Amino acid sequence: MKLVWLVALSLLSLGCFMLSLAVGSVNIPIESVWQALSAPSPSMDSAIVLQIRLPRTTNAFLVGGLLALSGVLLQALLKNPLAEPYILGVSGGASVGALVAILLGLSGFILSLMAFLGALLSMALVFAIVLLSRKVTSAHILLTGVVIATGWGAVVNVLLVIGPGREVKAMLFWLMGDLSQVVAQTLGMYTLALGFILALGLSRALNALLQGTDAAQALGVNMLRMQVMVYFLASLLTAVAVTMAGGIGFIGLVAPHMMRLLVGTDHRFLLPAATLFGGCLLVVSDLLARTVVAPQQLPPGVITAFIGVPIFLYLLMRTARL
Repeated sequence: MKLVWLVALSLLSLGCFMLSLAVGSVNIPIESVWQALSAPSPSMDSAIVLQIRLPRTTNAFLVGGLLALSGVLLQALLKNPLAEPYILGVSGGASVGALVAILLGLSGFILSLMAFLGALLSMALVFAIVLLSRKVTSAHILLTGVVIATGWGAVVNVLLVIGPGREVKAMLFWLMGDLSQVVAQTLGMYTLALGFILALGLSRALNALLQGTDAAQALGVNMLRMQVMVYFLASLLTAVAVTMAGGIGFIGLVAPHMMRLLVGTDHRFLLPAATLFGGCLLVVSDLLARTVVAPQQLPPGVITAFIGVPIFLYLLMRTARL
């Protein structure tokens, strides 16, 4: 049955992808979309599909998959159902790097590079503090990440206050997510593919961790090595996602929970299910962001919040009744 759900999610991913390519300010028939993908031509429809919508939709799917995969790993590592990709401060470091770039009038590749460097700096800070304290536990990692994230949040607020009025809108838009700038897409593809393979390799250890730390160690899991690997992998996935699209919330929190209801807690099935569903969720969110108030565009992060809040509240109430 779990394999059936994975096949269904794969088909759903394809359907969401095609819908995003077809629907927008100019609606394009599905057959024209397929023709543009299989046999490109100089037509206007083909140009819209290949040059505008395909890169953006691919970006959305990659970022959604990266965030969902990171969310599964962090919830298992921290044994906290409220853990999500931004909880360890990676997003805060990336945000500071990106906002500084915007204040300096930089954009494109340089902005993305500064966001990525900020994310890496945040990762290094959290890990260095945890190692120096000589207390590598899930709770200590979580608390350190929360403190670092709070510090970055203060810096972000200062930058927003001192920023010129014309730059503040761009800064706020980036903080709420921006898929219009297609950058680092190749990096995103390789990171998602490699991260997924490595995460599947850790699925046995993650399943053992569900039984508790002592049980996992009894089953031969090297806890310190696993914690370090999962932390770095989840942080890297988040860093690349934030670099590609800014701060998009709720995907890494909601997608893992919904997929646990569907395929259970076995990470061999949960990891691919959450990755596929996270990609679908952000593709649909971006489609709504492009069309709800067209010709204006909303930040995708606003749509994911509107979708994620009621879903997560439902999941909380459902869990409370069980």
